[in-house]
Amino acid sequence: MAHSPDVHVRICSQEIIKYDLEIKALIQDIRDCPGPQSALFNLNSEVKEKFNKLRLRIQDLEQMAKEQDRESDRMEIQTETESQRRQMLSNQTAWRKANLACKLSIDNMEKDELLQRGETGTTHRQRKVTKESLVETSSNITESLMSISRMMAEQVKHTEDTITTLATSSRTVQETNEEFKNMTGTIHLGRKLILKYNRRELTDKLLIFLAMALFLATVLYILKKRLFPFI
Repeated sequence: MAHSPDVHVRICSQEIIKYDLEIKALIQDIRDCPGPQSALFNLNSEVKEKFNKLRLRIQDLEQMAKEQDRESDRMEIQTETESQRRQMLSNQTAWRKANLACKLSIDNMEKDELLQRGETGTTHRQRKVTKESLVETSSNITESLMSISRMMAEQVKHTEDTITTLATSSRTVQETNEEFKNMTGTIHLGRKLILKYNRRELTDKLLIFLAMALFLATVLYILKKRLFPFI
């Protein structure tokens, strides 16, 4: 993006990089999260917020690409947009894996704590708490996975729409090029017709001149014979 003259494009690119780094840091925090589930939930809320901001800025960058006057600037910004979109998908995959690892770690820790408490408590209480904990953990994992799946599906759809737009633009450029070629052929044909017409006009003038000269010569000859029959 260093060659782009648009200050807004550079600012947008810098914000995208900032959100990308913040998301990576939060994903690392999720990997290292010791629990409890509420702490993991708060971290995931922050990640969702950052992803939403990142997605909006990528969309802004894509719109800026469409508004560029020069084709080189437009292609450069579109390339940057696709690169950032791929990076976002990679972060979403890393986020999903970090959540699975963290939830599994927290689940194991809760199981260990429950086992330790069970040594001093009743077996019925231990089974009840373990069941509730497993149900809550399973519900949280399912909710997070569904949320990530929805986000990735939206991103895939957006990428497909972008590819369709690029294909349409490419066809438009090709059609315009064909129109230019046809127009050039028409101009060449018109030029040939004009040159041919000019040559024909010159020939017609010459023929008219010769006809007039012949007519005048004939009139003079007739007058000479009438006026001076013996000459």
